[in-house]
Amino acid sequence: MKNFNRLFIILQLLLLTNSIFCNAQKNEIQATPLNESFRIVFGSCANQDKEQPMLQNAVKLNPDLFIYLGDNIYGDTRDMNLLKNKYAKLASKVEFQELKKSTPILSVWDDHDFGENDKGRHYPFKKESKEIFMNFWEVPQDSERRTHDGIYGSEYVKLGDKTLQIIMLDTRTFRDDLLKNEPKNSAYKNDYIPYTKKDSTLLGNKQWKWLENELSRKADIRIIASSLQFGHEYNGYESWTNMPHEQAKFVDLIAKTKANGVVFISGDVHWGEISKMKTNNTYPLYDVTSSGITQTWNSTESNKNRIGDVIIQNNIGLIEIFYKDKEPVIKLNLFDKNGIVSNHDFLLSEISFNP
Repeated sequence: MKNFNRLFIILQLLLLTNSIFCNAQKNEIQATPLNESFRIVFGSCANQDKEQPMLQNAVKLNPDLFIYLGDNIYGDTRDMNLLKNKYAKLASKVEFQELKKSTPILSVWDDHDFGENDKGRHYPFKKESKEIFMNFWEVPQDSERRTHDGIYGSEYVKLGDKTLQIIMLDTRTFRDDLLKNEPKNSAYKNDYIPYTKKDSTLLGNKQWKWLENELSRKADIRIIASSLQFGHEYNGYESWTNMPHEQAKFVDLIAKTKANGVVFISGDVHWGEISKMKTNNTYPLYDVTSSGITQTWNSTESNKNRIGDVIIQNNIGLIEIFYKDKEPVIKLNLFDKNGIVSNHDFLLSEISFNP
């Protein structure tokens, strides 16, 4: 009888595993019944010409979802055939194939997979690049993301009696040129100076209207996937701090819509960190930056909003949502090849207008 019971349990697990695999193939997002939490792993900045062992580490974390946050390949071209070939090189990697088989994947882009370094709306092949992006990431033909300019869109996941909303932003298609720090002004850092006038945009009018509608929808937890950092201190590199009026507009929109549960995830900078930005009219806004899967940088910048250490080695992020608890807990984590290197936990009520 004991052997029969063991066999029955094994068969149940096999059936469940097959169901999860099928859902992953369809790119449907569902909470895994065996898990005590919903696990979102994410990362950015992955050169297709390099080995990507961090993806194997991501698989070991048993995620319910993986989110690519941009620079998913280093395309940097106006030759669309070359861009396709670079995506094909990523697709051929065993590490990527293992990830794709194990979990659903969502993606946004940044400059290098958009087309050119630091480019925005003036990149001349953005429509062609979008088509390649949509096809590679197998975005469904009936997805809203295919019906408008840009790649922005949203997904929803039911977690017990809670609703998780995933908002994917497009920080490239509509973005105006940045103000370059040329000639070098010692009052500013690195490459770019923040705009002081409100005559520029990062998201564009249509995406802003869409975002307001999304934030007005009912959800308990909202993950905002932004290729660029949001909650950190200005450092002169590309980020929302280049257009502080747009950053402030986002904060005001969260306040206006009373959108509970917002957490940002971001990439781009080739280091990892957790930021906590305090505002005058919302709860604190967390931003978990994971960068890069293959890329690193030779220096980092100060960040008064940083919690814990800056991570200079290759890293991936994990947000774990313990939604079954009476008081839901959210755990923010950064992993290198050896394990957790930075983490921060808080109650869902900390990022809610009406806890």
